[in-house]
Amino acid sequence: MKLEDIGFYTLSDERALNSSVSSPLYRCELIVTKRCNFKCPYCRGLINGEDLSLWDAKKTINYWLFHNLKNIRFSGGEPTLYNHLPELVALAKKGGVQNIAISTNGSQDFSTYFNLIRYGVNDFSISLDACCSSTGNTMSGKSDIWHKVIDNIKALSELVYVTVGVVLTEDNQNETLKIIELADSLGVSDIRVIPSAQHDSAIKIDISERILQSHPILKYRIESSRHVRGLCVRDSKKCKLVLDDMAVWNGEHYPCIIYLREQGKPIGKLNKNTRQDRFDWYKKHNSWNDKICNDNCLDVCIAFNNTAAKHFL
Repeated sequence: MKLEDIGFYTLSDERALNSSVSSPLYRCELIVTKRCNFKCPYCRGLINGEDLSLWDAKKTINYWLFHNLKNIRFSGGEPTLYNHLPELVALAKKGGVQNIAISTNGSQDFSTYFNLIRYGVNDFSISLDACCSSTGNTMSGKSDIWHKVIDNIKALSELVYVTVGVVLTEDNQNETLKIIELADSLGVSDIRVIPSAQHDSAIKIDISERILQSHPILKYRIESSRHVRGLCVRDSKKCKLVLDDMAVWNGEHYPCIIYLREQGKPIGKLNKNTRQDRFDWYKKHNSWNDKICNDNCLDVCIAFNNTAAKHFL
């Protein structure tokens, strides 16, 4: 299978074979706040830091733009709680970034999201961990918000590219099929089902062929025989994604967003040497020997690195 067939627009065979310390930055994620109005039971949150200053946020984006950034994602916490988010979106748009994404819990007034679209957002990733309000309250730690999230997902799906992230735990895994069917009915572009780090497993449910064909990321995960998280012995032990993919929080850059959220150590401070530092990390790092990578690397990232491993850098 070609990487393009998986469904993530940030993944391609060409990128896997040609990423290097001097290639364009293909995907970067900026955490702007650790604040969140939800209390999801599976979320560990961020362990330190305050809201990113506007100056530091612009500095980071401008650094990425200098390296020909193609795709950017703003996340948190809940990024829509960050007052300067529209200004950062506008900066990315002006800099020629192709895809500007927001990861959100979907709980803000629709006007907030519509305003972000006006500034340049063309991709929303929204949490949908339930098929009914009672489970929704449990999964979000927030009462009386589920219907608002549902309405926002449906409305936004009519305007831009929208995916929903379905995190599975023991609280909602018996509703997986119903959640998928609900997401499909809302008109989303794709459905990303992923077990939480605490409840990893392969995803085995019987879904209609129509739904699978309409959502390539979902199809990839359902038809795969492997767990969503974690390396196998046959997988590449090198992470080529680190060369043109970056997650930044509080002025420090991490191998990837998963590594950051699993409270791994940053590679270093964001500065003029950052890309060389990431290349040096790539050369010496063995993903198999790193517990965070070994246990938590996602199937699509593994597929990317396996493709890259077919050729030498």
